[in-house]
Amino acid sequence: MKVYLAGPEVFLSNAREVLAHKAELARAAGFTPLPPGDLEIPPTNSKYERGIAISAIDERLMLASDIIIANLTPFRGISADVGTAFELGFMCALGRHVYGYTNVAESYLERTSRDYYGGAVISGADSRLTGPDGLSIEDFDMADNLMLEGGIISRGGVFIRKAVPDADILIDLTAFKECLALAAEKHLR
Repeated sequence: MKVYLAGPEVFLSNAREVLAHKAELARAAGFTPLPPGDLEIPPTNSKYERGIAISAIDERLMLASDIIIANLTPFRGISADVGTAFELGFMCALGRHVYGYTNVAESYLERTSRDYYGGAVISGADSRLTGPDGLSIEDFDMADNLMLEGGIISRGGVFIRKAVPDADILIDLTAFKECLALAAEKHLR
């Protein structure tokens, strides 16, 4: 089975090394890894064309995959990398097997309340939580927006939450290895 390895690791300064290690772990678990194609793209005439080429390569890789394991660790904010969220949704829509993980154990509510609203959250008479801007805040004890975790769980996948030190947030592979083991047990045995 082919597994697409989604996540914001492509932005790391040592992206090739990290993605190669993830691919090695996937092979050891019995999968054929398909990491994103952001690092190997044909020449283009502009930055825009380069972006379109990366998108096309990644979509072809996902179309060729049976499974996705998505790193949904918050990236550049309180939520998962938007590209990874797209990839997870793409694979859900294709009816593929979906797994996800995050290296932040705090809930979406906790991060939104603290990091976005600075603790200024209001509980209304209906027990709905809102920020000072009046916008409601999801409170479902999930790691991120309910559609991410809901999409994984409703398709029989697993969403793993781990707490790792801040310095290792995008490189710790403990939760990834757990997803790999669970996917291998379910789909390769």
